Amino acid sequence: MASSYPPLNLRVRTPRLVLAGATDELLERLIPVVRAGVADAGPAPPFDDPMSLYADSPEREWRWLRAIWAGRSRVEPSWWRLYFVVIVDGEPAGMQDLIGAEFAAFGTVSTFSWLGPRHRGRGLGREMRAAVLHLAFAGLAAREAASEAFADNHASNRVSQALGYEPNGTSWATRRGEAALLTRWRLTRDRWDRARRADIALAGVEDCRPVLGL
Repeated sequence: MASSYPPLNLRVRTPRLVLAGATDELLERLIPVVRAGVADAGPAPPFDDPMSLYADSPEREWRWLRAIWAGRSRVEPSWWRLYFVVIVDGEPAGMQDLIGAEFAAFGTVSTFSWLGPRHRGRGLGREMRAAVLHLAFAGLAAREAASEAFADNHASNRVSQALGYEPNGTSWATRRGEAALLTRWRLTRDRWDRARRADIALAGVEDCRPVLGL
């Protein structure tokens, strides 16, 4: 059943996966992946603080859900975050977010994503980023996309390179309370256009544009 709230009806489909607006039903189906843990256990965890995925279960699931509910409720022209559940072979595998700050004025988006451990190493990270970039550029007429990852998060940085992003300096963030270097990336519309794919389909975009102030 379609939702009366347009962001939850957004769909981006590629030959390998679907990005589906993060309804409560889909979030519930994703809970087992979150419960199992998605943050690496090694000395260099990949995500920034504060991050619900580092908490112990069941606090991990509660904090994760509350963060998404809070983000979904704050969708306005000055700032919005669109949450998508990544569906692979009919099953939820992770999340892909698209964020806009003063998007109508600047046309810039940023992204955040994660995959459950058993879905990594298959090229899905690149595929889901390509999908959400198609929504940003082809669907919402973005001018550029930004991304950042810890300098030692090689998988995320390789995805940015592979999709045509250019280095855009560095910054700092805390990771488990410790300072860690971030690598920043920038993808212009011109560079995205050069490798634009013809096998990605969008649905629900026009109904969603007024909610985003477009």
